[in-house]
Amino acid sequence: MDLIIKTGDLRKSFGNFEALRGISLEVPAGSIYGFVGPNGAGKTTTMRILTTLTRPSAGEAWVAGHSVLEDRRAVRRAIGYMPDEFGVYEDLRVWEYLDFFAACYDIPESQRKPLVADLLELVDLQHRREDLVDKLSRGMKQRLSLARTLAHDPQVLILDEPASGLDPRARVEIRELLGELANMGKTIFFSSHILADVEDVCSHIGIVEAGELIMQGSIDALKLQLMAHREIIITVMDQASADAAARLAGELGTVVSAESITPKNGRARLRVDFAGTDQELGILSQRLFEGGVTLLGFNEEEKDLEHMFMRVTRGLVT
Repeated sequence: MDLIIKTGDLRKSFGNFEALRGISLEVPAGSIYGFVGPNGAGKTTTMRILTTLTRPSAGEAWVAGHSVLEDRRAVRRAIGYMPDEFGVYEDLRVWEYLDFFAACYDIPESQRKPLVADLLELVDLQHRREDLVDKLSRGMKQRLSLARTLAHDPQVLILDEPASGLDPRARVEIRELLGELANMGKTIFFSSHILADVEDVCSHIGIVEAGELIMQGSIDALKLQLMAHREIIITVMDQASADAAARLAGELGTVVSAESITPKNGRARLRVDFAGTDQELGILSQRLFEGGVTLLGFNEEEKDLEHMFMRVTRGLVT
């Protein structure tokens, strides 16, 4: 697995305050990596180190093979950074804003006009190119800021809370744009505390709390690790049927436990902790049918990222 971002025992202190306590990240090339944690967990501090804006107190970090301590200029060429605040550009028009940042990356003037046009098309802001930046909505400013990070065609995008403060429609637009950029071959590392956004778009996540990395890896692998058992909800006619279903299910080696839960719509329901495969799940259903249990519902409960997050964190901040 090729890693495009790697940190080793990254630490950062501000006086007696420890913001980071040994962060060791591994971000695969081409991934969309969600850096997840509550406010105050150390996400922004980590990103400022990765973008060479802050030096760590201890440890090391590499981006695209370049050390953030020894080769800061190469790191900055390899990344596009979008901070959590847009900044003040009241007197610039939309196209001038992009042109300005392209010039900062030494892109020749003859190439900047078509580049700006391409970036505006990518983020769907062509129709606002002559507007003053200050007149844009927050969602449009976020898209414009994202376009700015792409001006020099970086390998890695480092985005600090890109969907923070956006309305639901703007959040969807940002998620779709991130997916499109990933399809273009960009590695995207972004922080968020909005778990729905992370689960919808990310291939990998790292969960940070109180300056420590709790766990990281692909979302699918982490779900399998944390929730090895599947939860099946069985709905039947009455409690007697639920008791019969629990007895029959308990005779199968793939069922860890079966317990009654709150009735719904007057029907009895059973929660089954299941450790088998899809084929064995079919055997469970067949066993209940052959045992004379009338099934009104037989559904697997999907465990989302929020469930996983609550399971591994303790609600701490630094």
